[in-house]
Amino acid sequence: MPKFTEEILAKEPKTESIAEAMRHILAQLGDDPERQGLRGTPERFEKALRHLTSGYQQDIKKVLNGALFDVPYDEMVIVKDIEIFSLCEHHLLPFFGTCHVAYLPNHKVVGLSKIPRLVNMFARRLQVQERLTSQIAQALMEHLEPRGVGVVIEARHLCMAMRGVEKQHSQTVTSAMLGEFRENARARTEFLSLIRKEKA
Repeated sequence: MPKFTEEILAKEPKTESIAEAMRHILAQLGDDPERQGLRGTPERFEKALRHLTSGYQQDIKKVLNGALFDVPYDEMVIVKDIEIFSLCEHHLLPFFGTCHVAYLPNHKVVGLSKIPRLVNMFARRLQVQERLTSQIAQALMEHLEPRGVGVVIEARHLCMAMRGVEKQHSQTVTSAMLGEFRENARARTEFLSLIRKEKA
């Protein structure tokens, strides 16, 4: 658990559980939390919410688990179409889509399965898409020390589709380009063309 979370919880008076709070919310919404269909909902909600925010309990080093390998390879590595599901921190409604990650190795590569695990770690927190994109890129840059990292996320936000502007088909695209991907237009263009090739 992050230190800031522990400090906040230590200062807070002992409060009811998430499930107990949800039971009150259901009543405030005008429904009966004791009716058959809702009787187990508060506990199910708490279990689901803890899973969807489990990234707070994870550590980058443990996620990578030492899966860095010395390999004489210096061309671009791309893991594309990684499914993401996260919760918007403003309305606690889901946003979901795909994440594309590329890096230019600097004598080291990372186990391919570790990149989706890293994406999941940051996605399973209360997020905004812009910060999620940057966190993935910065974590890879710091721990892999490549020549460059590029991350693109394409997502649909239910806070836009179900409420507010109610635009069901709009999509938000964010990117983070570090190192050679920021400085070298050719590398950046190659990455963007490769992740879009099959969609043309």
